[in-house]
Amino acid sequence: MSDWTPTVSRTPEQWREVLTPFEFSVLREGATERPGTGEYDEFSEPGTYSCKGCGAELFTSEEKFASHCGWPSFFAPAADDRVRYLRDESLPGRPRIEVRCAACDGHLGHVFEGEGYQTPTDLRYCINSVTLVHTPPAEG
Repeated sequence: MSDWTPTVSRTPEQWREVLTPFEFSVLREGATERPGTGEYDEFSEPGTYSCKGCGAELFTSEEKFASHCGWPSFFAPAADDRVRYLRDESLPGRPRIEVRCAACDGHLGHVFEGEGYQTPTDLRYCINSVTLVHTPPAEG
C-alpha cells in the first residue's frame, strides 16, 4: 500500500473541463496515441516538457532523443521526483512499467530498459505527445 497522494486533484468532471476528450482519454484513462501521430515525435527544439494536465515540468530537451519508435522518447525525467512508476500488466505476457505524472497522476506512457539505444541510462521513456506541453527556453 502506497502513502503517495497527488498534489493536483480534480474530479473527472473537472478534468473534462480543462482537457480535450482525447487528452482526457490518455491522461486520465490510460489510452495511447497512434505511433507517428504526436506533435513531439520528431520534434527537436530546446526547452522543457510539462504535463498537459497540471503544468508540472517533467522532461527537458536535454534528455530527449530520436528513437524513431513513433512517440517522443527521453532517457530520464527532468528530476527523479517528477514521475512515478506503476507495474502495467494490461498486455498479456508483456508486463511493462507505466509512467505517470507525480503531481496529478496523469498517464504519460511507459519506460523500457535495455532496447539497445545508446543513452546514458539505457532507458527509453516512451511518452504520448498529447500529455505534454513544450516551452522554449526563456530569452535573455
